[in-house]
Amino acid sequence: MVQAKNAAPKGSGQKGCNLDALPLNKILQGDCIDAMNALPEKSVDVIFADPPYNMQLNDTLKRPDNSKVNGVDDAWDKFSSFSAYDEFTYRWLQAAKRVLKDTGTIWVIGSYHNIFRVGTALQNLEYWVLNDVVWRKSNPMPNFRGTRFTNAHETLIWAAKSADKGGYTFNYNAMKAMNDDTQMRSDWTLPICSGKERLKSGGKKAHATQKPESLLYRVLMSSTKPGDVVLDPFFGTGTTGAVAKKLGRNFIGIERETDYIKVARKRIAETEVLDEEAQGFTESKRAAPRVAFGSIVERGMIEPGTTLYDSKRKFAARVRTDGTLIADTVKGSIHQVGAGVQGAPACNGWTFWHVENKGELQSIDVFRQQVREELH
Repeated sequence: MVQAKNAAPKGSGQKGCNLDALPLNKILQGDCIDAMNALPEKSVDVIFADPPYNMQLNDTLKRPDNSKVNGVDDAWDKFSSFSAYDEFTYRWLQAAKRVLKDTGTIWVIGSYHNIFRVGTALQNLEYWVLNDVVWRKSNPMPNFRGTRFTNAHETLIWAAKSADKGGYTFNYNAMKAMNDDTQMRSDWTLPICSGKERLKSGGKKAHATQKPESLLYRVLMSSTKPGDVVLDPFFGTGTTGAVAKKLGRNFIGIERETDYIKVARKRIAETEVLDEEAQGFTESKRAAPRVAFGSIVERGMIEPGTTLYDSKRKFAARVRTDGTLIADTVKGSIHQVGAGVQGAPACNGWTFWHVENKGELQSIDVFRQQVREELH
């Protein structure tokens, strides 16, 4: 079924997730800590947070032509001290941990001004860091004063709820496919938000630190599935919401500033949802339903007594009624027998063994794929 262009994404229907209790695809105005504490416990799949950087700017920054640089001088980015910033960081991260599912993950982005303090807070709260990702800006703002290196990157920390919380989503195969079939690395070269993508209000930037959609696209493609709930506690002008809607994810935004909310609502309303076919992506093999060789036998796809061969017909084994194999010197699962006949420590029996079909050998993995398609 194809969704209407501006329809909200469907729910994921995961266990323990009462989507009806959540303000899906809405922007909540107010303090992020209060808003998160009002949400149901363990209710969101992924959090993307772009908190204040606490830039600590004291002087007006000017270009060589004496024109003013529009940096981050908003009130929301100013804190009285490092200890005040740390207290705020601990409080919002605690609220985030409460609302995050046990299988969920959190992304936090920052610059050298704040990311080390945020990282300390994350680890002190016993989040488990999975990666630190360097966003290398292909078109960074130059260092106009010439007093230090150009700040050409920001850091994202990706973390699980704790060291013992597994089952989180990582779309490894999709990331590999996006990267020309090469493993995606933790250094991402992407442009900063500029040109037509940069939102304006009254002829000026609508938000000083608007993130590019390409960055959120990669974040959500790597760590969410269609129907997942993505929370952004510092929603700004709605980059997370726009990308989530486009990809068929649900979002919850939290934002204090009325002007940002107006821009975000208009932006998201104009964003179209991809149809279900376009939302498809290369799934991880681990995410595919597990299929036992015994189920292939009981379905009659391969009969007991059938002889299986390796691709070169060097080894042979017969199928038994319970889905185990027996060869001259070993018996057991398709994997155990495959390893045994080769004298190898391990073997993937699905790709090793073949069945004869009209005089040609066919991998038994074909039957596993057929069963998986039925299960889907």
